[in-house]
Amino acid sequence: MPDTYSELRAQLATLTTEAYRPELAEIDRLSTLEIARTMNGEDQSVPAAVARQLPAIAAAIDATAERMARGGRLLYLGAGTAGRLGVLDASECPPTFNTEPSQVVGLIAGGPSAMVQAVEGAEDSKELAAADLDAAGVGPDDTVVGVSASGRTPYAIGAVEHSRAAGALTIGLSCNADSALAAAAEHGIEVVTGPELLTGSTRLKAGTAQKLVLNMISTITMIRLGKTYGNLMVDVRASNEKLQARSRRIVALATGAPDEQIEAALTAAEGEVKNAILILLADVDAATAARRLKDSGGHLRAALHATAP
Repeated sequence: MPDTYSELRAQLATLTTEAYRPELAEIDRLSTLEIARTMNGEDQSVPAAVARQLPAIAAAIDATAERMARGGRLLYLGAGTAGRLGVLDASECPPTFNTEPSQVVGLIAGGPSAMVQAVEGAEDSKELAAADLDAAGVGPDDTVVGVSASGRTPYAIGAVEHSRAAGALTIGLSCNADSALAAAAEHGIEVVTGPELLTGSTRLKAGTAQKLVLNMISTITMIRLGKTYGNLMVDVRASNEKLQARSRRIVALATGAPDEQIEAALTAAEGEVKNAILILLADVDAATAARRLKDSGGHLRAALHATAP
């Protein structure tokens, strides 16, 4: 066996996400219901593991929001499941928060084709991460989140190292303690989820934990940026019939206005939910609503306060 594989095998043996659980050695002999109950029990430990990292997560989010408020971007980089979760989170931001596709970006080792098919060797290259970030033009106002369950994936570590050298804010999200990824980043988040039901299958608890943390990073950052009003998605982009109906419901919940007034306000605001709410609550025309939202940096609550007598 080549020395490279001996070294890697020794590394993997130290990771809790790769640990073998002899008590589950005969899980394949259980009934389907028993296996499902076992998996469900395993999954219940994930939120507690995330909870232990909430101070670190909050600090990373505040730093991210500060950069994005001055025009920076949020970029996720990872390989395999970690990369796919980053791409998923990024792709959901435009319809949810009306962000431009360039504002929140997911990059996966091996490129878009790696979303559906493994690209051999891509995760092993720090240089590939550097090239992907150079192509994206990463800079000082950006935030780069390296995601890796093991915390040792060269692509994720390389992304953080290269971005930090470029002056970007860096976050390292892993599921093992004392990881190289967290050490390389300005903000290390280590959600230790422990051994998996299937040995080394980090698409399970580790993947769930990563999804929960990425949900927090994107959602709370957008709240800090004024993309919501209370718990309403007032920057939702009505790109289909369901979202058009949701837009009207959001305006109704925020204002209590009757349907005909809601339709008139949305028409005047060219479909922009936040503007329509301001038109109704502040009793202003569309141009005034747009100007006041611009003056408040897009924060509806601030715009409403500014228009109060």
